[in-house]
Amino acid sequence: MPAVRVATINLRNRADRWRERRHLLVNQIVDAAPDLISLQEISLPIRQGFWLRNQVNMRLTGSTKRPYTLIQRRKHHLVKGYYEGIGILTRLPVRYHDWVALGYGGRVALRANVELPNRQSLDFVSTHLHHVAYEKEARVEQVMRLLSWLRDRRHVPHQIVAGDFNETPHGLAVERMKQGFRSAYAVQHGHEPLATFPTALRPFTPADAEEYSQAACLDYIFVSPAVQVTAVSLFCHKPADEDPTLYPSDHVGLLAAVKI
Repeated sequence: MPAVRVATINLRNRADRWRERRHLLVNQIVDAAPDLISLQEISLPIRQGFWLRNQVNMRLTGSTKRPYTLIQRRKHHLVKGYYEGIGILTRLPVRYHDWVALGYGGRVALRANVELPNRQSLDFVSTHLHHVAYEKEARVEQVMRLLSWLRDRRHVPHQIVAGDFNETPHGLAVERMKQGFRSAYAVQHGHEPLATFPTALRPFTPADAEEYSQAACLDYIFVSPAVQVTAVSLFCHKPADEDPTLYPSDHVGLLAAVKI
């Protein structure tokens, strides 16, 4: 059974000290070097995804062309002046990639079908769901659309969905995901992380308090029944040595080792 390591991290676009934290992010990605990484909140005007790919590749191989390939998709309906998207960094060969619109501000899910060393294929999906905490039904609708798409369009048994779900572990959208998928972190540890948002990079503000009463777990790696989870840990979660408030992002990511 091929072993694959997958991860997810919300980049927080170029907000919150991006120029200061960007090399911290690169360092921690290089240290872990997952096979597949789900990226959310990619800033398109500054070509953030391409910059990140090139920096990580140069650190690993001395070339911007390998080992990672970047696939990205902007929001389907963009708010004027706010250009953002999601993406996937992959070290594995891509057979095809596609996407589905999830609505609510142009949210999308992006899929890369990648080839494993044993010639089997794996669907790796990056997504970022609706952000308004009390609008839980919107996220349920998005999850149902996502699951229907994965079931009906080129269905394969090995599937992993990773990203920022903007939903707490007992929320409706997460419960709906768990009807067909398992949370990798919960499989390994018996519970979800205490919190993946926020880090000290972005302390709670009055605006945050309107949506979340406390720090919360919002980020997940979901695996289909055919995928075996062997290890899960936090990812891109270490502050800078010289500044305990400088983190790679305002989210903590997740890293999972799986067998397929």
